[in-house]
Amino acid sequence: MKNLLLFLKNHFKSASFGWVLTFLSSFGQTFLISLYVPEVLKTFRISEGTFGSIYALGTVIASVILITVGHTIDHKPVKKVVFFNIIGLILSCLLLSFSPYHISLLILAMIGLRLTGQGMMSHISQTVMSRYFGENRGKALSIASLGFPMGEAIFPIIITSIILAYGFEVAAQASAGMLLIYLGFLWFKGLSYFDRKEQVSKRPSFKVLAKDFGGILKDKRFMILMPSTFALAFTSTAIFFYQYVFVEEKGWSVSLYAAFFTGYAATRFVMSIVGGLWVDRFTAKRLYRYFLIPQAVGLLPFAFMDSIAGALIFLILTGVTTGLAGTVKSAVLAEVYGTEKLGAVNSLFSMSMILSTALAPLLIGYLIDQGVAFTYLILVLFGVVVLATLNAQRLRKIPKKTVSV
Repeated sequence: MKNLLLFLKNHFKSASFGWVLTFLSSFGQTFLISLYVPEVLKTFRISEGTFGSIYALGTVIASVILITVGHTIDHKPVKKVVFFNIIGLILSCLLLSFSPYHISLLILAMIGLRLTGQGMMSHISQTVMSRYFGENRGKALSIASLGFPMGEAIFPIIITSIILAYGFEVAAQASAGMLLIYLGFLWFKGLSYFDRKEQVSKRPSFKVLAKDFGGILKDKRFMILMPSTFALAFTSTAIFFYQYVFVEEKGWSVSLYAAFFTGYAATRFVMSIVGGLWVDRFTAKRLYRYFLIPQAVGLLPFAFMDSIAGALIFLILTGVTTGLAGTVKSAVLAEVYGTEKLGAVNSLFSMSMILSTALAPLLIGYLIDQGVAFTYLILVLFGVVVLATLNAQRLRKIPKKTVSV
């Protein structure tokens, strides 16, 4: 902890930039979009399933677009990329506020929020922190990743209060206003120290990008690392999207479960810090092979315990995995691929993660509609996590890189 405090003292300006980006990514994250759902359903008179389809469509399209723009952080100034991305996020919030005029605006808003919010803001933060910091990469990523749980703790209170008082349209406009304030600060902020002249000068052609992406996909490193990224996002989204359905099926207290959720947030916060320290000490390669195990273990009491204590155990252990993942997933890409084309590499992994968040609600929702029991659903997710963990053990044979892809 002493090393982390010393790191913050010496690098507060650069590390806090990564934190701000992950914090502001909240505007495109599932947990915040879900706050709008009840009012959106009433406004458009659509079912949960219809909105789920719109959300999934927007997420899939966003993940595909991310591939075409994610590489820009490799060869364009960081400030320019962030500036235009925040403008896109502001416009997406405004589209959501005007969506009652036509449902097509709602679809466009979902695409924009998922792309510029969850997708690009997280992607830029993790790529820049991984590339800029070397031996302190773990600490930098741990500070940046704290933006996620802090956003989960702060924004729901603000947005929910505005929705209840003035409606979701005003809440979306207020979100745009918050982002506009930061855009003003960004205008006067110098970020040139994040740029590398040899990278900024490169402007790859479509042919070069296609070759890079093709090479990454064919490389065995991708199929060793990607399943764990996919499994975590898939499992977490599947459960959190339908968590209250599961809680009611088990006969647990909804209010008590909601109170337990603070245990998840607190554990994730602590492990985000611990994960950064462990990455610098043990390397992300080693941690990546085991970081899914706590969540896998937590799924079993969630499935089989009749007591609501099973939910608490699951939430705490998932908090451990999610907290570690915030640092480990990004750091391992830099260790395994190097940093020269980290933006392109990270965009592919971000796409797989975003796709999983679209597929999980659709697949689990379908299985629920087919009458599949809760226990079997959790066992399916347990199997996904275990298989991904076993696959990640192949990482032992992959050498650590320090320069390029």
